[in-house]
Amino acid sequence: MEANTRSTGRLPAAFLTPGSSSFMDFLAEHQPELLPGNRQLPPTQGVIEAPHGTTIVAVTFPGGVVLAGDRRATMGNVIAQRDIEKVFPADEYSAVGIAGTAGLAVEMVKLFQLELEHFEKVEGAQLSLEGKANRLSTMIRSNLGMAMQGLAVVPLFAGYDLDREKGRIFSYDVTGGRSEEHHFAATGSGSIFARGAMKKLFRDDLTEEQATTLVVQALYDAADDDSATGGPDVARRIYPIITVITEDGFRRLSEGEASELSRAVLQKRLEEPDGPKAALL
Repeated sequence: MEANTRSTGRLPAAFLTPGSSSFMDFLAEHQPELLPGNRQLPPTQGVIEAPHGTTIVAVTFPGGVVLAGDRRATMGNVIAQRDIEKVFPADEYSAVGIAGTAGLAVEMVKLFQLELEHFEKVEGAQLSLEGKANRLSTMIRSNLGMAMQGLAVVPLFAGYDLDREKGRIFSYDVTGGRSEEHHFAATGSGSIFARGAMKKLFRDDLTEEQATTLVVQALYDAADDDSATGGPDVARRIYPIITVITEDGFRRLSEGEASELSRAVLQKRLEEPDGPKAALL
C-alpha cells in the first residue's frame, strides 16, 4: 500500500477520512508506535543518563504573562549543552517551557504544537487556554512509563486567555497532574531558588519591562545556588530565552533585548550580590 501511495502521489485513505480533532488520537489509531509513550526501551540497570533541561520560570503582569528559561542542559555532574532552547511557542497565544529529559521534552513540544494546529484546522477555531492545558496534561500522562524509568518531562505552560483577558500559568507533575499557578511559578532543579526570588519581588502592578527583569533576577538566583542552572554567560553571549504573551500574541525577546536585560541585572549584582530586597511594610 505504501509503494502504491508513493507511485500515485495520493494520500492514504486514513488522511481523507473525517475523524477526531485530536492529532494524538489519529496517531494512536493509525501509527501508535510513533507516540513517545508507546516506545519500548531496552532493559537497563538503574536510571538512564540523558541530558536534562533545568529551570523554567513564569510571571503574570496586567495584560499578559512572561515565560523564560535558562540555557543549560546537564547530564549528571557534566554540562551537556550550554545554549539549549527550552521555551517554545505552542501557538499564537501560548508557550511551553520544558524541564526534564531534554530529547523527550523537545519531541513532546513538537507533538503538542501539531496537536493544537490539527485541532484548529479540523474545528476551524482555537482551543481555549484551559483546553490547551488539558491536552498537554494528557500528553504528559501518556509518558508515565518513560518517567518511571527516569525519563521524566515536567513542563510549564503559559498563555494569554482571550476569554478572561489575562495571562495564566499552569504547572504539571510527572503523572500529568495539572495545577493553575497564580502570579508566578517555576519548575526544574533551580525552581526552589527562582520561586523564592519571585516571591520576594512580585507585585500586582508590574509593567511588562519589570516582569521581564524579574524573571532574569529569578534565573540569576537559581543559577547562584543550583549548579544545573546556567546564569547569563556574557563571555559566550548566551542569555536566557524570554518570551512575552499578550493580547497581541506570542513574542520572543531578541538576543539584543535579552542581552541588555541580563547585563543590567549583572551590573546591579556587582553592587548587591544577593539581589534586590523586598520592600518592608
